[in-house]
Amino acid sequence: MPTYAKTTRELMYEYIEVKGIQKGDVILRSDIVAWFNTNYPKTKPGTITGHLTRMTTNAPSRLHHSLMNGDSLFYQIDKGRYVLYEASVHPEPITPENEKNAQELEEEKIVEREEQRHSEFAYERDLQSFLAKNLSVIEPGLILYEDEGINGIEYDAGGRRIDILAVDRDNHLVVIELKVSRGYDRVIGQLLRYVNWVKKNVAEAGQNVRGVIISREISNDLLIACEELNHISLYEYEMSVRLKCVNHELATV
Repeated sequence: MPTYAKTTRELMYEYIEVKGIQKGDVILRSDIVAWFNTNYPKTKPGTITGHLTRMTTNAPSRLHHSLMNGDSLFYQIDKGRYVLYEASVHPEPITPENEKNAQELEEEKIVEREEQRHSEFAYERDLQSFLAKNLSVIEPGLILYEDEGINGIEYDAGGRRIDILAVDRDNHLVVIELKVSRGYDRVIGQLLRYVNWVKKNVAEAGQNVRGVIISREISNDLLIACEELNHISLYEYEMSVRLKCVNHELATV
């Protein structure tokens, strides 16, 4: 439920109006967050940045959230900087209908930077998609986090992305980090940063936050690093393929 009479989505439009922002004016992510902190301080920072992603026309992660008419408000020009979206100037907004083209463009950029990283990203996205729909395989009662239409897939954590943010059966938050290759000890630093960010920016009073690392193989150094971290769980996943014959009887001559 919205914290205020207006939803965070509606407050984004109020921000534009109050600030007198015109087409072409540069909008800073930090200014949006600061405006909410001053005028609507009960709005969670995670909800603010989640709506910013949802309403940014060229943000691929917007597809993880339910899109509505009027969500094409911003266009991102570089990290932390935006302008108002203009249909006559900017590319068509990324929507479920043109998702394939958007994904292809994103993957092309990844290939240009690092071909190996691209292949791992594609696989990690498949793992993420499966787990987000089947969180109970991690533990019973685990569900995807959601707040005002912003869900926990690639959840914006101050400019970084949490693979999956979930809620357990006791209403505590669970930060899930995925690694398609081997899980090394450096992963724990990334996860702890996310856990603490969620504690400060998403968790409500009395709501605990813990972390989960899921990897094809958990290395010994990661096991050692997590030995005394009771709020961190480590999982290894296994993939299997089952074939089913669809034509039960072979034709005979």
